[in-house]
Amino acid sequence: MVTVVGVRFKKAGKIYYFSPGELNVKKNDNVIVETARGVEFGECVIDPKQIKEEEIVSPLKNVIRIANKEDIDRHLENKSKEEEAFRVCLEKIQQHNLKMKLIDVEYTFDNNKVIFYFTADGRVDFRELVKDLASIFRTRIELRQIGVRDEAKMIGGLGPCGRTMCCSTFLGDFAPVSIKMAKEQNLSLNPTKISGICGRLMCCLNYEQETYEHIRIKLPKIDSVVDTPYGRGIVVSNSVVKESVKVKIKPQNGDETIEEIPIEKIELVSGSFEGSISEDEIKIDVEAVEDVAIIKELFKED
Repeated sequence: MVTVVGVRFKKAGKIYYFSPGELNVKKNDNVIVETARGVEFGECVIDPKQIKEEEIVSPLKNVIRIANKEDIDRHLENKSKEEEAFRVCLEKIQQHNLKMKLIDVEYTFDNNKVIFYFTADGRVDFRELVKDLASIFRTRIELRQIGVRDEAKMIGGLGPCGRTMCCSTFLGDFAPVSIKMAKEQNLSLNPTKISGICGRLMCCLNYEQETYEHIRIKLPKIDSVVDTPYGRGIVVSNSVVKESVKVKIKPQNGDETIEEIPIEKIELVSGSFEGSISEDEIKIDVEAVEDVAIIKELFKED
């Protein structure tokens, strides 16, 4: 077992493990750490804990020190310099007439590098831009192209639900999201209904997927024959949310009735359970020709 602390460099950013060594590092402490791209300023978000060696991405870097006032001042100074660097880079992009959208700028703690994040359709020849920026800032320049999901995470905003976007508040990493999840959750396969601000499938489709999968394996399909406390009948509808089915029951003596029954009180006689949906069952009806391009973009993974 190895003792590590979890450090984050950006709000809602990915958490990386570092060795605290002999330092008494605690949660919420600002720390200076050694990373693959140099010395960085971060925040400890996980108290020291023991993990297995196989869970570590080697080599395990060290926490150099707990940040002092000088370190914090330098970090704040870098943040203020990033605003000016953003403005300068925008001007240079316009001068070179490059088809790229600048998203964010980041100084490394030791000022050895300035990283410019941008989005663009396809490849961009930014060699002349890099030369100009290097002559202005007199340090190493890196231009890093990112996807639309990372763009949304950096910029932030409100999601379709009206709350601040998950990716910019607490999601450290993007989990895979598929159209199959939307189908199994009985959502309309309309791009405007299941896509986020980034134009990709909403991350929140992943939150309840495990629960849906657990319930669907116990949920009889429509037209299945089941035994119930009211007698034998045919399933006419089902609900994952309510964990129940509506059954049409026709007793030997009496009128036909529809009863809503919890799934734990029924027994499958013939038919099958909902279970998992196969890719072949997923069909999307496109009414407008222009929706084809939207749907193709929606199902991309960055």
